[in-house]
Amino acid sequence: MKVARVKAGICGFVTEIVASSQNGRQVDLVFRTQCPNLKPMEEELTQVDAYAECFAKVGDSPVYHLARKFCKHAACPVPSAIIKEIEIAAKLALPADVTFEFEDDAE
Repeated sequence: MKVARVKAGICGFVTEIVASSQNGRQVDLVFRTQCPNLKPMEEELTQVDAYAECFAKVGDSPVYHLARKFCKHAACPVPSAIIKEIEIAAKLALPADVTFEFEDDAE
């Protein structure tokens, strides 16, 4: 079982996501977030269908539909991290770190 740890950026909030699956389709989720906006998702998002999440178009998955209810920032990386964790738990993708790196323009 892998744990995804999301340090969301300038807001400073950290979210931890744990996903597990016995059958490669239904995925159980446990996540804890410091973000007060996403906090209600901890109780609402406890089990998902991996195929519905991972094969939906960007923004159309059930995770993103729920995130729209609570998330106040379009660039929040947490919904994407939840889906990446679901992929890993369902063995639809191998675990690999995802990074955003910001540098000053060299001009």
